[in-house]
Amino acid sequence: MQRESVYNQMTQSEKEVAYLLKKLGIQWSYEQPVFVWDESKRPRVWTPDFYLNTLGIYVEVCGSASFNYSYRKQIFEKNGISVIFIHTYKTTTTWKYYLFNYLRLYAKKRVKNLEVVLTNQPLLK
Repeated sequence: MQRESVYNQMTQSEKEVAYLLKKLGIQWSYEQPVFVWDESKRPRVWTPDFYLNTLGIYVEVCGSASFNYSYRKQIFEKNGISVIFIHTYKTTTTWKYYLFNYLRLYAKKRVKNLEVVLTNQPLLK
């Protein structure tokens, strides 16, 4: 029995993001579940499109203007989960620069947070 490719489950926009991530050498998992509490404090399991394994960040590919992505963004933020929202339907190329810039900012933020933790660690003094 032949295994179905994960690419067969993706939208065209998701495939474009997947191929770019692959080209950059960034390992990812497709629709890895994440636990969140919604606005009514109810537990939910959502599946952002990509989880960047080595970076510890999710990517949501926004393929339609009719879906309420701002609600999802709000819930992820309230749960302390970093998600990059890429609106591929708006432009064909600028989403790539947005992704690159966000990844740079996220990496800098992680290093800064780690420095604060290590600097304030009494075990190291």
